Amino acid sequence: MHSARRVKRFILSRLLLVGLALVVTMGLLRTFENRFIFFPPRYPEGFSSPQAYGLQLEEIWVTARDGVRLNGWFLSQPASPRVLVWFHGNAENIGMGLDHMRALSRLGVNILAIDYRGYGKSEGSPDEAGVYQDGDAAYRFVVEGRRFEARKVFVYGHSLGGAVAIDVASQRECGGLIVESSFTTVGAMARLMFHLPFTEYLPRSRFDSLAKIARVRAPVLVIHGTRDQVIPCAMGRKLYEAAPQPKSFLAIEGAEHDDPYVVGGEVYWQRLAQFVQGGVKNEG
Repeated sequence: MHSARRVKRFILSRLLLVGLALVVTMGLLRTFENRFIFFPPRYPEGFSSPQAYGLQLEEIWVTARDGVRLNGWFLSQPASPRVLVWFHGNAENIGMGLDHMRALSRLGVNILAIDYRGYGKSEGSPDEAGVYQDGDAAYRFVVEGRRFEARKVFVYGHSLGGAVAIDVASQRECGGLIVESSFTTVGAMARLMFHLPFTEYLPRSRFDSLAKIARVRAPVLVIHGTRDQVIPCAMGRKLYEAAPQPKSFLAIEGAEHDDPYVVGGEVYWQRLAQFVQGGVKNEG
């Protein structure tokens, strides 16, 4: 009899501890959510001279619809009618992406790289709604400000930038969407990080790229490294499966989170160049 009571008390105490852990986790996530999600390096951290990378870049400023001013770089390729709007990942800014931008320049297209609010020199503080506005501001800059045809605009996002790119492409006409090393939803990432039940329901931020990518009406290319320890390759595969045709999936064997463009070699660059030139074929 006493043994049964002790077992019940033990079970109850464990349940209370789990419940307390969930309440504390929920409180921390809700109170400091944006700090858990966004890690914005501010200028001058990470910035160096573009000339050191052999790049002649134009510094530009764009204004989001809520008045926040955003800083970016524009690489002009006057012979090309195409433009790549590049959204970088978390914990980095456009200064940290100069080597990647130099690599992208081999595609021979115009490139716009922009810092989200709170990153680099950009004003404001990041949140989900805000970075979506920043993505739209970048799109409007190339279409309205630089007069590129919408069907010649390719939105390309890495990691967090993949969510921004998907949001833009789900609402705006474009020539194609490129998603690299990105996630399905913030809830899925929370479950992956905290290993506690129901944590996927805790964040207010959704970043529901899985639902949004199904609404994209442009060719889609999803790229993911098979050894990505930050966002598993399976998430990239789920995004690909949710996207409408025409679409293509490129798994980079041995690549981690930030290096598919390095590890992928010529296969990576051939697929990217083919996609930007409009050569994607249906798969699946």
